[in-house]
Amino acid sequence: MSNSTIWAIDPLHSEVFFKIRHLVISTVTGSFKKFEGNIITEGTDFTNAKVAIVLDVKSIDTNQPQRDEHLQNGDFFDAPAYPQINFESTSFVNSGDSTYKMTGNLTLKGVTRPIELHVAYGGSEKDGQGNLKHGFEVTGIVNRKEFGMTWNKITDSGGLGLSEDIKLIANIQVGQVVE
Repeated sequence: MSNSTIWAIDPLHSEVFFKIRHLVISTVTGSFKKFEGNIITEGTDFTNAKVAIVLDVKSIDTNQPQRDEHLQNGDFFDAPAYPQINFESTSFVNSGDSTYKMTGNLTLKGVTRPIELHVAYGGSEKDGQGNLKHGFEVTGIVNRKEFGMTWNKITDSGGLGLSEDIKLIANIQVGQVVE
């Protein structure tokens, strides 16, 4: 691993969002305000990169404090028992031009399951201090029931109040860690 490079997520220039359908007619968007992670690459590009990210569940923000509190309790994330969400990639494969398919293990609420995410490479640029940065947009869908998040409400018309599928969108910028 002599050619390996560690790239740390820059939290000031990165964001992690999720979207869930509510009452089947609209979408609620939330984010995690605190997270950290890195990408380890071999050679000159991101093929076969190893990606790790940790999200702080207590940093969840849907712009509605009562809802955030509900999301942190046992109906949903159970933040006191499971304060972190972890993702570790198992493969990172170029699927054409600037796109990658990333698979890995997501650990959420004590359950670890494989998921597949799509990664669009946004390119690289030097920042004001001359440090090389790379940008990515990561998208995917996670079924919350697979992770034990089964809470729901029946609507007046008999449908489910919340979708089982959660859309993930992360805009990630990384910078090289100099050891």
